[in-house]
Amino acid sequence: MAQMVTPGTSPEGPRPSYMFKVVLLGSMSVGKSSLAYRYVRNDFKELLPTVGCSFFTQTLNLDEATVKFEIWDTAGQEKYQSVCHLYYRDAHAALLVYDIANKQTFSRAKLWLEELEKRFLPDEIVIALVGNKTDLAAEQEVTTEEGEEFARTKGLLFMETSAKSNHQVNDVFMAVVQELLRREKEKASKPSPHGRSTVNLGASGARTRCC
Repeated sequence: MAQMVTPGTSPEGPRPSYMFKVVLLGSMSVGKSSLAYRYVRNDFKELLPTVGCSFFTQTLNLDEATVKFEIWDTAGQEKYQSVCHLYYRDAHAALLVYDIANKQTFSRAKLWLEELEKRFLPDEIVIALVGNKTDLAAEQEVTTEEGEEFARTKGLLFMETSAKSNHQVNDVFMAVVQELLRREKEKASKPSPHGRSTVNLGASGARTRCC
């Protein structure tokens, strides 16, 4: 999976172009749609629950490549769970989103990881664990250390975000891009299988959280 789609060019010369499918998975009301909307539109809205799946695109012109993200925002309601695999089929990356102020959503994110592990080999998909709603720090039920530790043991990227305050939203998507490009470069130079690398993106000292 995770293949270069088309060769591209830039004024400086040839530059690879990639199209990556990214899916957002998690319980209802953890802020998946708000994260996608903030990333693509740089705005925040209290969005209604997603019905089925929403779709966003974002193009990044980086020094090393042009990257187009297809962002699939899946519904969190239980009634849509049986068809969600249709949306994350052929995905190159997944964001497992939970609400730091709701412990149950963290447990649900772990179940989503189990689903992905059944359908993808370790080197087929980049997975990031995302603790959203850091603006609700006063109500936090899932500590940063819990998220970091689970991500470390599973070899996932990890970051805490807030779509509302725009805390590290761009950073988490950029981290996914960088890991995808790193794997592409690795496959091109040394086509041998590798598991997921562990990258802890949550270390930011004493985080300041705002509304």
